Amino acid sequence: MKTCLTFICCSFVLLLCGKSVESAKILGVFPMPGGSHYILASKLMKGLAEAGHDITIITPYKLKDVPKNGTWKEVLMEGFVEDFQFRMKGEDLYEDSKRNSLEKIVSYNHLMLSWVNNTLYHPDVRKLINSGEKFDAVIMEQFFNEAHKVFAHFFKCPLILLSSIGPSALVNFVVGNPPELSYAPHFFVQADLDHGMGFFKRLENLLVSAGESALRTYYSTPLQQEILEKAFPEAPPITELQKLVSLVLANSHTSYAQAVPMVPNMVEVGGYHVDPPKALPKDLQDFLDNAKDGVIYFSMGSNLKSKDMSVEKKKMFLDVFRKLKQKVLWKFEEELPKRPENVLIRSWMPQQDILAHPNIKLFITHGGLLSTTETIYHGVPILAIPVFADQFANAFKAVQFGYGLQIAYNAEKFSEKMLSELIEELLNNKKYRENARRRSKLYHDRPLKPMESVVYWVEYAIRNKGARHLMVNGVNQSWFEYYLLDIMGFLAGIVLVLVYLVKLGCKILCCKTGRAKNVKEKVN
Repeated sequence: MKTCLTFICCSFVLLLCGKSVESAKILGVFPMPGGSHYILASKLMKGLAEAGHDITIITPYKLKDVPKNGTWKEVLMEGFVEDFQFRMKGEDLYEDSKRNSLEKIVSYNHLMLSWVNNTLYHPDVRKLINSGEKFDAVIMEQFFNEAHKVFAHFFKCPLILLSSIGPSALVNFVVGNPPELSYAPHFFVQADLDHGMGFFKRLENLLVSAGESALRTYYSTPLQQEILEKAFPEAPPITELQKLVSLVLANSHTSYAQAVPMVPNMVEVGGYHVDPPKALPKDLQDFLDNAKDGVIYFSMGSNLKSKDMSVEKKKMFLDVFRKLKQKVLWKFEEELPKRPENVLIRSWMPQQDILAHPNIKLFITHGGLLSTTETIYHGVPILAIPVFADQFANAFKAVQFGYGLQIAYNAEKFSEKMLSELIEELLNNKKYRENARRRSKLYHDRPLKPMESVVYWVEYAIRNKGARHLMVNGVNQSWFEYYLLDIMGFLAGIVLVLVYLVKLGCKILCCKTGRAKNVKEKVN
């Protein structure tokens, strides 16, 4: 009895201690209007608000369900969403895969530049900077927006980065995380994760990584620096602002991503955006409940629209779906003529809640990281149809980890026959679902839930004044020091000198031997 009372008392004290976390004021800088990026940003800041913190967020969207705990204040970037939609009208994302890696990087840089610039000049942002308001931390996404690190300088507080694709070349250089080029492929490089990369794949990985690093150093960072200097001439250079980074929240997890080294101030929190399943709308619930042979869910994500597929591709999908005994839920943004009876379309779908339904047999997806995370959360196999950015790497990992198959949207072999064979294989071979469930178990087997990890580490960085003790010294080294190129150059120089001296010695010895031989011949 006494032991039981002691346990209850201790538990009560721990509970009180857990609730006594001091409320912090946190600024989120997330002006990018891309759908998936906003999902990550809003879920992150909302989770911190629910933990009792006071949140101010620079955002292009107004949050519909404001958190009940903490406080929530928005600095709205009006016009950003309209600008994004206008830009997307002139872009055919389905053709993006035809560009090489460096062309894509340049394109993404240019896409971000105007939003980076317009954020710094926005009157409400200027008002916030000049308000004298204090913040305990600034959180921003690391995505071709180096100039936005200036917010941490203005508010004299730790800077926390969100890496939307986890450890990668986009963020590794900021905190000195080792880029293991020999076995960790760049997100634009597809490589065999089980058997490692062969010579030519490692060469490709090196060239792509080096090319991106050169573009960042000599092209994108100078552009960001120019924007920053014009907006705030008194601000420190970007190279100095990068030293304000105290923590990186990596949107990844080893259940669906390759295991790679991470420095102490980079932590995996992948999956924090996933919510517990909620009740479905009645029509969708009935559609799923009454599917005796199961349902295939099909969505190309938030940026890609199924309606923008080529007429040929749409017909392929419809002809394949028409032959299936399974029902199909297709996120399709307009009317779809000649649609078979087993296909139900909606312009928007509650994806996470649909994937949670036991009758979902397959998820046909573009291979976006958020969709990949959600399918692993629920243990559903996928057919990935990658189009651009990291979707190819995510699709390739699904194949390597055994819970999916892939065919690139622009692949020459993409045909009705191929599509049908891939779907039938995924539906009829149990190994894909078994592997998806195995990965799901790995996803859920963690000491803390993803959002709990987010809250803990953000509070840790604030509590420890930026947690500078977690930073590795490599972040302060130049690139040639980091890779020991100066040491290798020095050693190579020593070897060359030794070779020269040996060669010179041999030459002198040969000359002396020759002269001695000549003298001997003359004497004889």
